[in-house]
Amino acid sequence: MCIVKLEQLTKKFGEITAVDKMTLEIEEGEIFGLLGPNGAGKSTAINMITGLLTIDKGSISILGKDIRKDKKAAKSNIGIVPQDIAIYEDLTSLENVKFFASLYGLRGKALEEAALEALEFAGLSDKKKDFPKNFSGGMKRRLNIACAIAHKPKLIIMDEPTVGIDPQSRNHILQSVKKLNDMGSTIIYTSHYMEEVEEICTRIAIMDHGKVIALGTSEELKNLINDKDVVEVTISDPMSMVSKEKIREISGVENVETNEITVKITSAMEVANLDKIIQYFVKNNIAIKSVESKTPDLESVFLSMTGRKLRD
Repeated sequence: MCIVKLEQLTKKFGEITAVDKMTLEIEEGEIFGLLGPNGAGKSTAINMITGLLTIDKGSISILGKDIRKDKKAAKSNIGIVPQDIAIYEDLTSLENVKFFASLYGLRGKALEEAALEALEFAGLSDKKKDFPKNFSGGMKRRLNIACAIAHKPKLIIMDEPTVGIDPQSRNHILQSVKKLNDMGSTIIYTSHYMEEVEEICTRIAIMDHGKVIALGTSEELKNLINDKDVVEVTISDPMSMVSKEKIREISGVENVETNEITVKITSAMEVANLDKIIQYFVKNNIAIKSVESKTPDLESVFLSMTGRKLRD
């Protein structure tokens, strides 16, 4: 069953086309990853799916309901975990969940039971009478999730749910996503952490310039660049000045990604350029600790498709 169907979806802001004739189907039971660099159009697409933005052209249906013709029915089946924490700090945890669940028509005993169940799922049962102003960032995000799922939506949209939290809370949220999926929810998941998407998503779409430019499982996407070589150079001194621009001038090099001590270089497979890459480091007195040939990962696919890092 198709849970979300986008057909020729288009949104413009003045002269800028944020979403450009986007066509996509998300099936029941998927954890669907939506990736894209800043400005790719994914947030705009999500805001149209949730009804926060109007549609210029094209259509969106949720469980077969056109959101422009039957907006109430479509929205009643959606739970939203926004990127920016959306809770009331002057309400207790339980009051927060009850408030958001009441917006979907829950009342009385059913509302109380649903709120308590959502808090238990989020691991916050013992905090039901506490005010979130005293919570850690991870606890606030878990409360955000409880607020989004109390009405048992069939579609849950999670927009960057693990930003700025501790590893324990991050792991709790990732396990929660899997459990919600096992319980029957279809999930749209966006993240700036590529490893999260690889770990939990059954299918992934990469967006750029308002369009879906690649779609498939993690393995299917990796196969799109099986004509690439990826070399990871680890340097000894994190203070060494590595010029991505100079490395890109080496024949065959297509993308360069750096952090403090590693330089990941993606090249066309048919070009044997490892000697020239090594020469760059030697010539610039950058001490090499190790050189390793890497199997292309989802980050490599993203760089190859968009020419940008996900976190840029």
